Amino acid sequence: MQNMTQLRELFLNYIQQNRFENEPQGLYEPVNYILSIGGKRMRPVMLLMACQLFDNEVKQALPAAMAVEVFHNFTLLHDDIMDDAPLRRGKTTVHEKYDVNTAILSGDVMMIYAYRFLSKSQPKLIPDLLTIMNKLAIGVCDGQQYDVDFETAESVAIPEYLKMIELKTSVLLAGSMQMGALIGGATKKQAELLYQFGRSIGIAFQLQDDILDTFGDPEKFGKKVGGDIAQNKKTFLVLKTLELASPEDAQELHKLMQTIPEDETRKIEEVKALFEKYKVRQEAEMKMEAYLSDGLNYLKSLDIHNEKKLELEKLAHYLIKREV
Repeated sequence: MQNMTQLRELFLNYIQQNRFENEPQGLYEPVNYILSIGGKRMRPVMLLMACQLFDNEVKQALPAAMAVEVFHNFTLLHDDIMDDAPLRRGKTTVHEKYDVNTAILSGDVMMIYAYRFLSKSQPKLIPDLLTIMNKLAIGVCDGQQYDVDFETAESVAIPEYLKMIELKTSVLLAGSMQMGALIGGATKKQAELLYQFGRSIGIAFQLQDDILDTFGDPEKFGKKVGGDIAQNKKTFLVLKTLELASPEDAQELHKLMQTIPEDETRKIEEVKALFEKYKVRQEAEMKMEAYLSDGLNYLKSLDIHNEKKLELEKLAHYLIKREV
Protein backbone atom coordinates (compact mmCIF):
# COMPACT_ATOMS: atom_id res chain seq x y z
CA MET A 1 0.00 0.00 0.00
CA GLN A 2 1.11 3.54 -0.74
CA ASN A 3 1.15 6.07 2.09
CA MET A 4 -0.34 9.57 2.02
CA THR A 5 2.86 11.18 0.74
CA GLN A 6 3.20 8.68 -2.10
CA LEU A 7 -0.45 9.10 -3.11
CA ARG A 8 -0.07 12.86 -3.06
CA GLU A 9 2.98 12.62 -5.34
CA LEU A 10 1.07 10.32 -7.67
CA PHE A 11 -1.72 12.86 -7.85
CA LEU A 12 0.63 15.83 -8.34
CA ASN A 13 2.17 14.04 -11.31
CA TYR A 14 -1.32 13.54 -12.74
CA ILE A 15 -2.06 17.27 -12.40
CA GLN A 16 1.18 18.06 -14.20
CA GLN A 17 0.32 15.66 -17.01
CA ASN A 18 -3.12 17.24 -17.36
CA ARG A 19 -2.25 20.92 -17.39
CA PHE A 20 -4.76 23.13 -19.18
CA GLU A 21 -2.86 24.09 -22.33
CA ASN A 22 -6.03 25.09 -24.18
CA GLU A 23 -6.77 28.38 -25.87
CA PRO A 24 -7.75 31.09 -25.12
CA GLN A 25 -4.85 31.46 -22.72
CA GLY A 26 -6.68 34.16 -20.75
CA LEU A 27 -9.26 31.59 -19.67
CA TYR A 28 -6.96 28.68 -18.80
CA GLU A 29 -3.88 30.40 -17.37
CA PRO A 30 -5.80 31.27 -14.14
CA VAL A 31 -6.91 27.60 -13.91
CA ASN A 32 -3.30 26.43 -14.00
CA TYR A 33 -2.40 29.16 -11.52
CA ILE A 34 -4.95 28.15 -8.87
CA LEU A 35 -4.07 24.46 -9.31
CA SER A 36 -0.35 25.19 -8.98
CA ILE A 37 -0.26 27.28 -5.79
CA GLY A 38 -0.26 24.41 -3.38
CA GLY A 39 -2.82 23.21 -0.93
CA LYS A 40 -2.90 19.91 0.89
CA ARG A 41 -4.67 18.05 -1.98
CA MET A 42 -6.67 16.52 0.83
CA ARG A 43 -9.78 15.63 -1.14
CA PRO A 44 -8.06 13.77 -4.00
CA VAL A 45 -5.70 12.03 -1.59
CA MET A 46 -8.63 10.89 0.55
CA LEU A 47 -10.35 9.60 -2.59
CA LEU A 48 -7.23 7.62 -3.55
CA MET A 49 -6.86 6.32 -0.01
CA ALA A 50 -10.47 5.11 -0.01
CA CYS A 51 -9.91 3.34 -3.32
CA GLN A 52 -6.74 1.71 -2.03
CA LEU A 53 -8.60 0.17 0.91
CA PHE A 54 -10.25 -2.17 -1.60
CA ASP A 55 -7.89 -2.24 -4.61
CA ASN A 56 -4.17 -1.41 -4.78
CA GLU A 57 -4.56 -0.26 -8.38
CA VAL A 58 -5.25 3.36 -7.47
CA LYS A 59 -4.43 4.82 -10.89
CA GLN A 60 -7.97 3.97 -11.96
CA ALA A 61 -9.19 6.57 -9.45
CA LEU A 62 -6.98 9.43 -10.67
CA PRO A 63 -9.58 10.98 -13.03
CA ALA A 64 -12.16 11.12 -10.22
CA ALA A 65 -9.52 12.53 -7.87
CA MET A 66 -8.79 15.24 -10.45
CA ALA A 67 -12.52 15.91 -10.75
CA VAL A 68 -12.93 16.69 -7.05
CA GLU A 69 -9.74 18.78 -6.93
CA VAL A 70 -10.78 20.86 -9.96
CA PHE A 71 -14.28 21.26 -8.53
CA HIS A 72 -12.91 22.27 -5.11
CA ASN A 73 -10.63 24.90 -6.64
CA PHE A 74 -13.50 26.22 -8.76
CA THR A 75 -15.42 26.88 -5.53
CA LEU A 76 -12.38 28.67 -4.08
CA LEU A 77 -12.20 31.06 -7.04
CA HIS A 78 -15.81 32.10 -6.50
CA ASP A 79 -15.61 32.08 -2.69
CA ASP A 80 -12.62 34.43 -2.81
CA ILE A 81 -14.59 36.86 -4.97
CA MET A 82 -17.54 36.76 -2.57
CA ASP A 83 -15.23 37.28 0.43
CA ASP A 84 -13.06 39.85 -1.37
CA ALA A 85 -10.10 37.80 -0.12
CA PRO A 86 -6.63 39.06 -1.09
CA LEU A 87 -4.76 35.81 -0.35
CA ARG A 88 -5.28 32.10 -0.95
CA ARG A 89 -2.61 29.69 0.38
CA GLY A 90 -0.36 32.67 0.92
CA LYS A 91 -0.59 33.74 -2.74
CA THR A 92 -2.57 36.44 -4.52
CA THR A 93 -6.13 35.30 -5.25
CA VAL A 94 -7.17 34.85 -8.89
CA HIS A 95 -9.54 37.84 -8.97
CA GLU A 96 -6.78 40.07 -7.55
CA LYS A 97 -4.05 38.72 -9.86
CA TYR A 98 -6.22 38.91 -12.98
CA ASP A 99 -9.68 40.42 -12.50
CA VAL A 100 -13.13 39.46 -11.23
CA ASN A 101 -14.60 38.59 -14.63
CA THR A 102 -11.67 36.29 -15.40
CA ALA A 103 -12.03 34.54 -12.04
CA ILE A 104 -15.76 33.99 -12.61
CA LEU A 105 -15.30 32.57 -16.11
CA SER A 106 -12.25 30.45 -15.24
CA GLY A 107 -14.21 29.06 -12.31
CA ASP A 108 -17.13 28.22 -14.59
CA VAL A 109 -14.96 26.25 -17.01
CA MET A 110 -13.34 24.40 -14.08
CA MET A 111 -16.74 23.12 -12.96
CA ILE A 112 -17.39 21.77 -16.47
CA TYR A 113 -13.96 20.12 -16.64
CA ALA A 114 -14.57 18.50 -13.25
CA TYR A 115 -17.40 16.52 -14.84
CA ARG A 116 -15.29 15.78 -17.90
CA PHE A 117 -12.61 14.20 -15.68
CA LEU A 118 -15.23 12.24 -13.76
CA SER A 119 -16.56 10.83 -17.05
CA LYS A 120 -13.19 9.09 -17.57
CA SER A 121 -14.01 6.66 -14.75
CA GLN A 122 -15.23 3.10 -15.32
CA PRO A 123 -18.41 3.37 -17.43
CA LYS A 124 -20.43 1.07 -15.15
CA LEU A 125 -19.70 3.34 -12.16
CA ILE A 126 -20.48 6.67 -13.82
CA PRO A 127 -24.20 6.78 -12.84
CA ASP A 128 -23.36 6.31 -9.15
CA LEU A 129 -20.41 8.69 -9.32
CA LEU A 130 -22.54 11.36 -10.99
CA THR A 131 -25.21 10.99 -8.32
CA ILE A 132 -22.60 11.54 -5.59
CA MET A 133 -20.94 14.42 -7.45
CA ASN A 134 -24.26 16.17 -8.03
CA LYS A 135 -25.23 15.74 -4.37
CA LEU A 136 -21.98 17.21 -3.08
CA ALA A 137 -21.94 20.02 -5.66
CA ILE A 138 -25.45 21.13 -4.67
CA GLY A 139 -24.52 20.76 -1.01
CA VAL A 140 -21.50 23.05 -1.39
CA CYS A 141 -23.68 25.72 -3.03
CA ASP A 142 -26.36 25.35 -0.34
CA GLY A 143 -23.70 25.67 2.36
CA GLN A 144 -22.19 28.76 0.76
CA GLN A 145 -25.59 30.46 0.65
CA TYR A 146 -26.26 29.63 4.30
CA ASP A 147 -22.85 31.12 5.10
CA VAL A 148 -23.81 34.33 3.28
CA ASP A 149 -27.24 34.42 4.94
CA PHE A 150 -25.72 33.99 8.40
CA GLU A 151 -23.65 37.17 7.99
CA THR A 152 -26.79 39.31 8.18
CA ALA A 153 -29.01 36.99 10.27
CA GLU A 154 -30.12 38.36 13.64
CA SER A 155 -29.22 35.08 15.33
CA VAL A 156 -27.82 31.70 14.31
CA ALA A 157 -28.01 28.55 16.43
CA ILE A 158 -24.91 26.36 16.74
CA PRO A 159 -26.72 23.35 15.15
CA GLU A 160 -27.53 25.57 12.15
CA TYR A 161 -23.88 26.55 11.88
CA LEU A 162 -22.74 22.92 12.07
CA LYS A 163 -25.20 22.03 9.29
CA MET A 164 -23.79 24.86 7.17
CA ILE A 165 -20.19 23.68 7.52
CA GLU A 166 -21.26 20.11 6.83
CA LEU A 167 -22.64 21.29 3.49
CA LYS A 168 -19.97 23.85 2.60
CA THR A 169 -16.91 21.82 3.59
CA SER A 170 -17.69 18.32 4.77
CA VAL A 171 -19.80 16.85 1.97
CA LEU A 172 -16.95 17.24 -0.52
CA LEU A 173 -14.58 15.28 1.71
CA ALA A 174 -17.27 12.69 2.40
CA GLY A 175 -18.29 12.33 -1.24
CA SER A 176 -14.65 12.03 -2.31
CA MET A 177 -14.20 9.05 0.00
CA GLN A 178 -17.46 7.48 -1.11
CA MET A 179 -16.48 7.75 -4.79
CA GLY A 180 -12.99 6.40 -4.16
CA ALA A 181 -14.39 3.39 -2.31
CA LEU A 182 -16.81 2.55 -5.12
CA ILE A 183 -14.03 2.84 -7.72
CA GLY A 184 -11.97 0.40 -5.64
CA GLY A 185 -14.80 -2.14 -5.60
CA ALA A 186 -16.39 -1.46 -2.20
CA THR A 187 -20.00 -2.35 -1.50
CA LYS A 188 -22.45 0.53 -1.18
CA LYS A 189 -22.59 -0.10 2.58
CA GLN A 190 -18.80 0.15 2.88
CA ALA A 191 -18.78 3.29 0.74
CA GLU A 192 -21.50 4.82 2.95
CA LEU A 193 -19.43 4.18 6.09
CA LEU A 194 -16.53 6.01 4.47
CA TYR A 195 -18.91 8.84 3.54
CA GLN A 196 -19.86 9.18 7.21
CA PHE A 197 -16.20 9.02 8.24
CA GLY A 198 -15.39 11.82 5.79
CA ARG A 199 -18.41 13.84 6.91
CA SER A 200 -17.39 13.75 10.57
CA ILE A 201 -13.74 14.46 9.83
CA GLY A 202 -14.77 17.29 7.51
CA ILE A 203 -16.75 19.05 10.25
CA ALA A 204 -13.81 18.63 12.64
CA PHE A 205 -11.52 20.05 9.92
CA GLN A 206 -13.68 23.16 9.53
CA LEU A 207 -13.83 23.73 13.28
CA GLN A 208 -10.03 23.64 13.28
CA ASP A 209 -10.10 26.13 10.40
CA ASP A 210 -12.27 28.45 12.51
CA ILE A 211 -9.72 28.23 15.33
CA LEU A 212 -6.76 28.82 13.01
CA ASP A 213 -8.46 31.82 11.40
CA THR A 214 -8.38 33.60 14.73
CA PHE A 215 -5.55 32.00 16.67
CA GLY A 216 -3.27 30.66 13.93
CA ASP A 217 0.16 31.82 12.83
CA PRO A 218 -0.37 33.90 9.65
CA GLU A 219 2.99 32.72 8.26
CA LYS A 220 1.84 29.10 8.48
CA PHE A 221 -1.89 29.58 7.86
CA GLY A 222 -1.48 31.20 4.44
CA LYS A 223 -4.42 33.55 4.93
CA LYS A 224 -4.93 36.74 6.88
CA VAL A 225 -5.61 35.81 10.51
CA GLY A 226 -8.86 37.34 11.73
CA GLY A 227 -10.46 37.31 8.29
CA ASP A 228 -13.66 35.71 9.59
CA ILE A 229 -14.00 38.42 12.26
CA ALA A 230 -13.32 41.18 9.74
CA GLN A 231 -16.07 39.79 7.49
CA ASN A 232 -18.53 39.44 10.39
CA LYS A 233 -18.79 35.68 9.92
CA LYS A 234 -20.75 33.88 12.62
CA THR A 235 -18.29 31.09 13.29
CA PHE A 236 -18.52 28.54 16.09
CA LEU A 237 -16.31 30.82 18.19
CA VAL A 238 -18.69 33.75 17.82
CA LEU A 239 -21.83 31.70 18.43
CA LYS A 240 -20.40 29.95 21.50
CA THR A 241 -19.29 33.29 22.95
CA LEU A 242 -22.81 34.69 22.49
CA GLU A 243 -24.17 31.60 24.21
CA LEU A 244 -21.85 31.91 27.24
CA ALA A 245 -21.42 35.67 27.54
CA SER A 246 -22.98 38.06 30.00
CA PRO A 247 -25.74 40.26 28.49
CA GLU A 248 -23.29 43.19 28.36
CA ASP A 249 -20.56 41.20 26.61
CA ALA A 250 -23.06 39.60 24.23
CA GLN A 251 -24.33 43.06 23.29
CA GLU A 252 -20.77 44.26 22.74
CA LEU A 253 -19.96 41.26 20.51
CA HIS A 254 -23.16 41.79 18.51
CA LYS A 255 -22.16 45.40 17.99
CA LEU A 256 -18.61 44.52 16.94
CA MET A 257 -19.82 41.85 14.50
CA GLN A 258 -22.16 44.26 12.74
CA THR A 259 -19.57 46.87 11.87
CA ILE A 260 -16.85 47.43 9.31
CA PRO A 261 -14.54 49.79 11.20
CA GLU A 262 -11.69 51.88 9.90
CA ASP A 263 -9.37 50.13 12.36
CA GLU A 264 -9.89 46.49 11.43
CA THR A 265 -7.00 45.30 13.60
CA ARG A 266 -8.54 46.78 16.73
CA LYS A 267 -11.87 45.09 16.02
CA ILE A 268 -10.15 41.72 15.59
CA GLU A 269 -8.30 42.15 18.88
CA GLU A 270 -11.46 43.16 20.78
CA VAL A 271 -13.42 40.17 19.48
CA LYS A 272 -10.49 37.87 20.16
CA ALA A 273 -10.36 39.15 23.76
CA LEU A 274 -14.00 38.12 24.24
CA PHE A 275 -13.21 34.68 22.81
CA GLU A 276 -10.41 34.32 25.32
CA LYS A 277 -12.53 35.58 28.21
CA TYR A 278 -15.11 32.84 27.66
CA LYS A 279 -12.57 30.16 26.66
CA VAL A 280 -14.41 29.34 23.45
CA ARG A 281 -11.27 28.07 21.75
CA GLN A 282 -11.33 25.18 24.23
CA GLU A 283 -15.06 24.68 23.54
CA ALA A 284 -14.36 24.47 19.81
CA GLU A 285 -11.53 22.01 20.40
CA MET A 286 -13.81 19.76 22.47
CA LYS A 287 -16.46 19.79 19.74
CA MET A 288 -13.77 19.06 17.17
CA GLU A 289 -12.52 16.08 19.19
CA ALA A 290 -16.09 14.76 19.44
CA TYR A 291 -16.46 14.77 15.64
CA LEU A 292 -13.06 13.13 15.28
CA SER A 293 -14.21 10.38 17.63
CA ASP A 294 -17.42 9.89 15.63
CA GLY A 295 -15.42 9.62 12.42
CA LEU A 296 -13.03 7.06 13.85
CA ASN A 297 -15.98 5.00 15.07
CA TYR A 298 -17.37 4.87 11.52
CA LEU A 299 -13.94 3.77 10.31
CA LYS A 300 -13.80 1.12 13.03
CA SER A 301 -17.14 -0.29 11.79
CA LEU A 302 -15.69 -0.84 8.30
CA ASP A 303 -15.24 -4.59 7.81
CA ILE A 304 -11.72 -4.64 6.41
CA HIS A 305 -8.37 -5.44 8.01
CA ASN A 306 -7.42 -2.87 10.65
CA GLU A 307 -3.94 -2.43 9.21
CA LYS A 308 -5.45 -0.97 6.05
CA LYS A 309 -7.20 1.72 8.10
CA LEU A 310 -4.05 3.07 9.77
CA GLU A 311 -3.27 5.68 7.09
CA LEU A 312 -6.80 7.07 7.33
CA GLU A 313 -6.53 7.25 11.12
CA LYS A 314 -3.24 9.15 10.76
CA LEU A 315 -4.84 11.52 8.25
CA ALA A 316 -7.80 12.19 10.54
CA HIS A 317 -5.51 13.10 13.45
CA TYR A 318 -3.34 15.27 11.20
CA LEU A 319 -6.27 17.28 9.90
CA ILE A 320 -7.31 18.47 13.33
CA LYS A 321 -3.82 18.98 14.73
CA ARG A 322 -2.53 20.94 11.75
CA GLU A 323 -1.35 24.56 11.89
CA VAL A 324 -2.11 25.34 8.24
